[in-house]
Amino acid sequence: MTTTVSFTVATADGPRPVSVAYERTGSGEPLLLLHGIGHHLRAWDPVARILAAEREVTAVDLPGFGASPALPDGVPYDLATVGRVLGAFCAELGLDRPHVAGNSLGGLLALELGRTGLVRSVTALSPAGFWTEAERRYAFGTLRTMRRSALALPAGLIERLSRSAAGRATLTSTIYARPGRRSPEAVVAETFALRGATGFHQTLDTGRGLLFRDEVKGVPVSVAWGTRDRILLPRQGIRAKRVIPHARLVRLPGCGHVPMNDDPALVARVILDTSR
Repeated sequence: MTTTVSFTVATADGPRPVSVAYERTGSGEPLLLLHGIGHHLRAWDPVARILAAEREVTAVDLPGFGASPALPDGVPYDLATVGRVLGAFCAELGLDRPHVAGNSLGGLLALELGRTGLVRSVTALSPAGFWTEAERRYAFGTLRTMRRSALALPAGLIERLSRSAAGRATLTSTIYARPGRRSPEAVVAETFALRGATGFHQTLDTGRGLLFRDEVKGVPVSVAWGTRDRILLPRQGIRAKRVIPHARLVRLPGCGHVPMNDDPALVARVILDTSR
């Protein structure tokens, strides 16, 4: 069951209140899961049960996505600020240097938490921030098109499309290599999550000119990329390896941009191997 926790975060204008929705399951060392832009914590459902057999899993709706309210007015969605929000969230829940896994935007945030020493291992699945300017424009254009399409489709049509494999492909083939595997209920929920993502445009705006250039020292790091990623192209993994030389670079055969749905067992194994 989703729970919401409220806490304060230091900003340039002083402490500001923030609320974050999350779900927790399993037992063992803590593991924090961070989704991508426009998605929600349900993105991790295909792997959550596998991970929960060995870890206390906390999946988060990032601020302005899923069930988490937007950040307060005037609080930016930049990497440093959202990183502080996640650090304060972990402190509020008593998560002492959890392992972290993130996808896309969540992968970038996971690397930031590793850089600042807030976590004990990092698994980044197709993380943002290793693009060329042309690749960034392509990715942002694709994401904006997805958002416009989600907003334009009537709710009834989304539900009807979700009932067939072809319809689910229409709605989600940009992020999944195997969209037919996603359940109709999940496809409807994530399409509505994209429609209602109050932090979507602010997050994209802060991403202009953003590159992850820092080494992540002192913790194990795995960077994994789906071979069929259509948003952040797989060659960006080579650049990530150059920035973080000690990182393990993992190829995810047949997986798209959100690989947790395409090959849950492989993704869970990468996360668990890194956190071991």
